[in-house]
Amino acid sequence: MRNLPAVHPVVLGGDAGAYSLARAFHESLGVRSTVASVRPTPNVARSGIISNVVEPRLDDPDVMVELVRRVAASAQAPVMVVTCVDWYVRALAEHRERLADVAVVPYPPVGLLDEVMDKQRFSALCQELGVPHPRTEVRDGGQQVGNLDLLYPLIAKPGDNTAWHRVSFPGKSKVHLVRDRDELAALLRAAGDAGYRRPMIVQEYVPGDDAQMRIMTTYSDRAGTVRMAWGGRVLLEEHTPGTLGNPAAILTGRLPQVEADARRLVEHLGWTGFANFNVKVDPRTGEGVFFELNPRTGRSNHYLTASGLNPADFWMADHLQGEWPDAAEPLEVLYRIVPGFLLDRYVQDPAVRAGLRRARAVHPLKYGGDRSPRRDAWVRLAELNQVRKFAQFHPAPTADETNGRPGEPVPSGERGVA
Repeated sequence: MRNLPAVHPVVLGGDAGAYSLARAFHESLGVRSTVASVRPTPNVARSGIISNVVEPRLDDPDVMVELVRRVAASAQAPVMVVTCVDWYVRALAEHRERLADVAVVPYPPVGLLDEVMDKQRFSALCQELGVPHPRTEVRDGGQQVGNLDLLYPLIAKPGDNTAWHRVSFPGKSKVHLVRDRDELAALLRAAGDAGYRRPMIVQEYVPGDDAQMRIMTTYSDRAGTVRMAWGGRVLLEEHTPGTLGNPAAILTGRLPQVEADARRLVEHLGWTGFANFNVKVDPRTGEGVFFELNPRTGRSNHYLTASGLNPADFWMADHLQGEWPDAAEPLEVLYRIVPGFLLDRYVQDPAVRAGLRRARAVHPLKYGGDRSPRRDAWVRLAELNQVRKFAQFHPAPTADETNGRPGEPVPSGERGVA
C-alpha cells in the first residue's frame, strides 16, 4: 500500500504570495497544491508543484465553495484551504459550514474577523490597549468633511475593504494621501458617488519613507496561545500601481516593541491563526506605529519559511497533526524580489548594509524543488524587470523625504498591503 499525502492544499489567488504558500507545503511535506486563480498568472504557470485551476468567477462565494468541494471530491488527502487575500479569508470564514465536511478552513470566525478588518474598530482597540496608532477620525463615503481635529497631510483609506473592492472611480487607490480639506472633500464625494457609503478612515500621516516600515507576523493556536512571532525591517517596497506597498526586500530580525504590541493585540482578541501587521517607525518618537492587522499570512510570507518558520508546519500542527514544530531561534535572512545591485542602490544606511552582507538572500519564486528552463527564464526576467519598475515608479529620495516633511510621496506601506 503506497503512502498517501498528509494534506491536499488549495490556495486561493495567483500572485507570488499564493506560490509561496504552495512552496511552503511542498518544502515541508512534498505535496502538490491546487492553486485557484481568476486568471492565468506567470507566478504559478509552468510549476511542477502546482495544479492551477483558472476560474474567472472565483470572487463569487458560491463558485468558490463549489470549486473547493470539487477539488476535495477527487483529493486523496484532507483538504486545507488557504490564501493571502482578505476577501477570500472572509468568504471562507463566512461559508465555513458549507465546507466543513470536506475541508479545513484555518481562519477565525466571522465576528472576530470583522473586529479587525473594520479599521475603525481596530483603531479603537489600539487606543484601548495603548498600542501606538495614528490619530484617527472616521467619515463615510459621500459625507461632508465637517469639523476634523487632525493635522494635514492625512491618510484616507476604506474601512471596509470588501465594499471598496466592488466600486470604481477615477483616481481610486488602496490608500490616498490628502494634503488639504478640499482634497479630502473631493475624495469623499467621489467615493459616495461611486456607491461606497461605508466608513473612510482618516488618519494623521506618519512621516518617513520605505525604510521606516516594519513587518510582523504571529501565529496563535486554536486555544489562543501565541506560538510564533517574527518580523523584520522592510528595506524597499513596490510602488507599481498593482502592487503598491508589497515588500520588495525584508531583513528579518527581532523587533522587541513591535513584537510585544502585536502579541498584546492578538492575545486580547483571543485571535487564532496567522496575523500580519503593517507597522511604521515614527522618526519623531522611535516607536513602531501600527496601521492594521491583516487576518492572514502576507504576500511576502516566504520570509517566514526561509527563516525556519514554515506556515504549513503551523497549520498542520494545529489542525491535522497535533505536533508542533521545534521552537528554534529563527534565522536572519534577506528576503528580496529585486536584484542585489538594485538593493545596493537604494539602501544607504551603513548598519543596514552590514546586515545585508551577513544574511542569506532568498527569493520566493526561486525554488530548487521547482525548476524548469521556461520557468527559470521567466523568474530571472521578472527580477530584472524590477529595475524598470523602480526607475518608473519608485519615488526618488529627497531631503524632504529624509526629514519627513509633507512634500514627500506617501510611503506605500500605508497603503494597506502586506
